[in-house]
Amino acid sequence: MVAPIVLQSVFTDFILPFLLIFFIVFAILEKTKLFGDGKKQLNALTSFVIGLIFVGAIFPKLVVENMILFLTVAIVCVFVILLIWGFIFGDMKEGFKPAEWMKWILGILGGIAFIIAVIFATGFNVTIGDFLSQALSQTVITNIIFIVVIAIALALVLISPKKKS
Repeated sequence: MVAPIVLQSVFTDFILPFLLIFFIVFAILEKTKLFGDGKKQLNALTSFVIGLIFVGAIFPKLVVENMILFLTVAIVCVFVILLIWGFIFGDMKEGFKPAEWMKWILGILGGIAFIIAVIFATGFNVTIGDFLSQALSQTVITNIIFIVVIAIALALVLISPKKKS
């Protein structure tokens, strides 16, 4: 039972970061032709050394790991948003075709559902619950509602109706 955990730690802490940096540096060297055209061995050796140096340093590796985690979450979020967008605003050739106003209402509802899903998936709802139980939260919520009402009023005033010529 101990062996898989050790191998998993070695794999995620050393092999994956090394491969990531190796391939990124190798691709950059190949694309820029820094050492000349057709120097794959020199590019590979340079990438190998840079990858080993990178894995040996702790802080840069942690920074890259955190950025990769953020990137993967962001990619999944964008994918879900695009799926919702495609389902709602996609052009259907047959079947039920919703009107434009219905598409926008469904889009807004889909966006709200996505935001709520992200809040619950991240566990942020617990933090919100803790915040709402504090005495200061009523003042903050009142101010937020007041700011939203002012923003809506300004948006309605600043949106000028289309003039007919």
